[in-house]
Amino acid sequence: MNLHQFRFVQEAVRRNLNLTEAAKALHTSQPGVSKAILELEDELGIDIFARHGKRIKRLTEPGQQVVRSIDIILREVQNLKRIGEQYAAQDSGTLSIATTHTQARYVLPAAVARLRQAYPKVRISLHQGAPDQVARLVLEDHADIGIATESLAHHAELVTLPCYEWQHVLVLPPGHPLLERERIGLEDLAAHPLITYHPTFTGRTRIDQAFAQRGLTPQIVLEAIDSDVIKTYVKLGMGVGIVAEMAVQGEERTPDLVARPAGYLFGHNVARVAFKRGAYLRQFVLRFAELLSDRLSRDLILRAMEGGGHDYQL
Repeated sequence: MNLHQFRFVQEAVRRNLNLTEAAKALHTSQPGVSKAILELEDELGIDIFARHGKRIKRLTEPGQQVVRSIDIILREVQNLKRIGEQYAAQDSGTLSIATTHTQARYVLPAAVARLRQAYPKVRISLHQGAPDQVARLVLEDHADIGIATESLAHHAELVTLPCYEWQHVLVLPPGHPLLERERIGLEDLAAHPLITYHPTFTGRTRIDQAFAQRGLTPQIVLEAIDSDVIKTYVKLGMGVGIVAEMAVQGEERTPDLVARPAGYLFGHNVARVAFKRGAYLRQFVLRFAELLSDRLSRDLILRAMEGGGHDYQL
């Protein structure tokens, strides 16, 4: 048996048992993948996959155990590479970050700049996407660290730690009638067109839950994944915006909008960082996490990665 066979099996599982897609992902041929898997099954003396004709239908019971072992083996192979990179070049390499648009635009710049000052030879690779895509990038070893509010804590294969707390804010153009109210309520918002995030982004779940609990149906006229896009349409008079507070911190960012805190309406959210369970974290990855939040320390992260406790709440 060999690592190529292990990677073929792992990628087949990742691609929902589609060997053609697995072959494309691994830059090889579908017959080659199929042959390698059959050879591994012959050597092990078991069927990893149940088949109908030539088509793979599902993982067998022993196949599930084989896949778990393969995941551990390939994870440790990746760790060996990282250890080699770490000690061959202590201060260089690539930090791959998976995050959402809001985090990338408003939260990460200061930390990235400080990391570059400390490690000028480190390259930064920034992947932006939906929270579930962020989780997947970390799980599939395309990113060293993931940062998002939604989804990350739902994956048992990830070690997640709270990074910082934030709230939503309302953004309105000057002169909007709601600004005459000392305290804007959910009923007030439900009577106006709203512009906010796509359902899978930036704490949108809390917004929906708040209206639902009051039996209200908000008039959401536009959904976006980018805070700046939301603010642009608010400026055009299309509706009241609901964005993350990071998007309006600093008066110079939104001179023609008025922001009102909305934590009392939608509660508070927790942005989290995520690492793949069992992964070897290079020194500059740990340092970057420390730069993201005062509450994240190297010792805390390593303790969490080793399974030392699980109650890491803000």
